[in-house]
Amino acid sequence: MSRRIVACGGEQLSYPTLTRYVLDLAGKPRPKILFVPTASGDDSAYLLTFYQALGGVDCEPSHLALFNRTVDDIDGFIRSQDVVMVGGGNTANMLAIWRVHGVEVALRRAYRSGTILTGWSAGCICWFEAGITDSFTLELGPLRDGLQLLKGSACPHYDSQERRRPVYAREIAAGLAPGIALDDAVAARYEDERLIEIVSAKSSGRAFRVDASGEHPLPVRPIG
Repeated sequence: MSRRIVACGGEQLSYPTLTRYVLDLAGKPRPKILFVPTASGDDSAYLLTFYQALGGVDCEPSHLALFNRTVDDIDGFIRSQDVVMVGGGNTANMLAIWRVHGVEVALRRAYRSGTILTGWSAGCICWFEAGITDSFTLELGPLRDGLQLLKGSACPHYDSQERRRPVYAREIAAGLAPGIALDDAVAARYEDERLIEIVSAKSSGRAFRVDASGEHPLPVRPIG
């Protein structure tokens, strides 16, 4: 069973083609998709956006709340899903809460068992070793304790937040692991920890490999 991650730079739920792309990877007529909104504090408006975005889509949506927890067997619940989608928000807080509730361990087991992991912003950074985040300061800075399912670092919102680009370059120059930068609506698909392709739901979507020598454009396939 292949291990698969689809990391999106931002606005994943705003583009139905991105959702369909991930669901099609599951290879099932009615895949089960779990939304994990921990980074937003389980914000109810975020949950509503998720369910509205999947209205009419042939899938079985559900969510995992941790601030008002109702699921006893988190490991079993996560491993029963075909897709786990992680929303944006505060990445550092999300990772800390996951570790307290056993979500990190459950995600690792599900990943090894074939559950597709996806998400945007915080739900993009978390799969990597490190990333650029506003978890600690509005100025942006490094986060170095990701789940490390994927090597290197990630920087989402590369086109929509002007400080992302210079801060990422600065932190890599200071020793942050090189990595991938993704515009909003752009998603990178990994299988068995190897980058397979990058897709974009908008024609202008870009992706870059970023290291100490600068930005290196990556091929992007439009899907919307």
